[in-house]
Amino acid sequence: MSEVNKDKKKKKNTLIPPPKSNYQMWVIGGLLLLVFGVMYMSKNNSAVDITQKRFEEMYLSHDIKEINIIKPESSVEITLKEESLQNEKYKELLANRPMGNTGGPHFKFQVISSESFKNDLEKLESKMPKDERIGYKLDPRVDISTPLTTWGFILFLLFGLWYIMRRMGGAGPGGQIFNIGKSKAALFDADNKVKITFADVAGLEEGKEEVKEIVDFLKNPTKFTKLGGKIPKGALLVGPPGTGKTLLAKAVAGEAEVPFFSLSGSDFVEMFVGVGAARVRDLFKQAKEKAPCIIFIDEIDAVGRSRGRGQMPGSNDERENTLNSLLVEMDGFATDSGVIILAATNRPDILDQALLRPGRFDRQISIDKPDIVGREAIFKVHLQPIKLAPDVDPKKLAAQTPGFAGAEIANVCNEAALIAARKDKSEVGMQDFNDAIDRVIGGLEKKNKIISPEEKKIVAYHEAGHAVAGWNLEHADPLVKVSIVPRGIAALGYAQYLPKEQFLYTIEQLTDEMCMTLGGRAAEEIVFGKISTGALSDLERITKMAYGMVTVYGMNDKIGNISFYDSKGGNEYSFNKPYSEATSETIDQEVRTIVANAYERTKNLLRSKIEQLEIVAQELLRKEILFQTDLETLIGKRPFEKQTTYDAYINKKEDIKLPIDTKEYLNGTKENAEPTSEPKENTL
Repeated sequence: MSEVNKDKKKKKNTLIPPPKSNYQMWVIGGLLLLVFGVMYMSKNNSAVDITQKRFEEMYLSHDIKEINIIKPESSVEITLKEESLQNEKYKELLANRPMGNTGGPHFKFQVISSESFKNDLEKLESKMPKDERIGYKLDPRVDISTPLTTWGFILFLLFGLWYIMRRMGGAGPGGQIFNIGKSKAALFDADNKVKITFADVAGLEEGKEEVKEIVDFLKNPTKFTKLGGKIPKGALLVGPPGTGKTLLAKAVAGEAEVPFFSLSGSDFVEMFVGVGAARVRDLFKQAKEKAPCIIFIDEIDAVGRSRGRGQMPGSNDERENTLNSLLVEMDGFATDSGVIILAATNRPDILDQALLRPGRFDRQISIDKPDIVGREAIFKVHLQPIKLAPDVDPKKLAAQTPGFAGAEIANVCNEAALIAARKDKSEVGMQDFNDAIDRVIGGLEKKNKIISPEEKKIVAYHEAGHAVAGWNLEHADPLVKVSIVPRGIAALGYAQYLPKEQFLYTIEQLTDEMCMTLGGRAAEEIVFGKISTGALSDLERITKMAYGMVTVYGMNDKIGNISFYDSKGGNEYSFNKPYSEATSETIDQEVRTIVANAYERTKNLLRSKIEQLEIVAQELLRKEILFQTDLETLIGKRPFEKQTTYDAYINKKEDIKLPIDTKEYLNGTKENAEPTSEPKENTL
């Protein structure tokens, strides 16, 4: 065997842990053997029952060797002679006896009393010569098979009940059924400290400042208390999934020099009534003993959901009892200071209002998706352990990933490293990151997927319709890449755009986005005279946009400046719409009108640009992938001079200036000042 194989064998042996001894099964097996052994080996159970008349026949036949009178039970046991056991009539009677007791007794029978049997035996012996009389023996033996069997079965049941309760309560010390109400929080202190610090958290500058203040207060409380300030009792981290809420809490645990309790909201939820409330009380009891300290509850919506939602009348909701206990412990009648609560959730709309009030959670820290500056900082953190090629630019990567959260950026960096390793590269280049972004956005590339030429042509014109429509619409996002390579589960092609970093949208911008989204279906109808199912995701997107314009943002003349959106989530369990049937019908009509107008506008645009559509589609069929530079070569530059987010970020332009009159008006330095009436771009 070579050294390599030896090393592999050693590694294999070290990776596989030795099997743990299951002592519970050994105990159960021993109890079963005890019970069945006593039943099997018991003398009374091994002797065959006969009648007293049959006994008299055996006695007169000189087949009996010994007679024992069991006095307490008024029974008689008979042992036969060895030569008599060879008789066929006895072999047949003793055939079903257990093999564990071959020496006897062989038969037994019940008598009225031992005295009456003695009299019967004397009469029987009187018929025989004195030298052939056997006599009898008194045996004070007590049959213990029945009590042993009974007690063994009881012990077996007790052990099974103990084992089940122990498993339900968790293994290890404190895991028994009596400790099921104990808290499951993990404690991090000086001996068991988290190594993540604020330096490992990027793109969350505002959130870091908020929680840094809590850490600074714990480290240096006199800085705040000398001015009369008090430490916030709680801070709630709110934001979409993957934005770094738990990471920020880990950084607090790493930076704070006080005990840190960490647990999940689901740790309070248990099938037993009252367990959740008991665990809350035990958690705060431990925390008060180690105060000052921090408690972090991740996914608090598991226990903090609004009370009364979805509850049947007269039912007892264990989650509500747990929440009530949590509310009292956080800010109740006998609440002590020194315990700070951190919590995280991505569903703040369903939390109970009593939980969100000041005094319990004094601060709600918004951890939103990062902007381009934050994404660049996050990329720099995740790019540190990767061997990068010189052409990798974090700014460009940040510009190409709008809307990405921190977890998605980490996934992109990891995917890029895996793609480069798959290609046996020594460094990770920009092309690997582009492929990784495509992988995250569009899914895995299906290189071997067989597509008919007719379908491929439809896909090419569909994607060309998106590209040409977006290229000639002023408010549409600039195109980055268009591809007809199949990706993901059902995506036969996709177009990637570079959205602008903005928070407010006008009707014109939303309409242009709808027209660009409808460009694929419009191109199919213009070129082929028929439509396909390839526009499913496009139709889903524009339907949501149109209904949002009408029912949420008040961008419709007939419905007016009315929004039916409930940010508090009060209609989650409501079966009634907040408007009448007539209004519902009007909403549907207006949505159809908006979509129909956008579709007609898109078809008219593509008909006027049919040459561009044909050129882009044919080039797609030839190359399969086109970039922005390819479109500029094929159909010329965009007719609208607008800087992309990346260009503006690279050039580091100054902030957009407000008109002088507007500045003075906002600052209050000019009385009755009116903003300039001349419209200027981006003056909001």
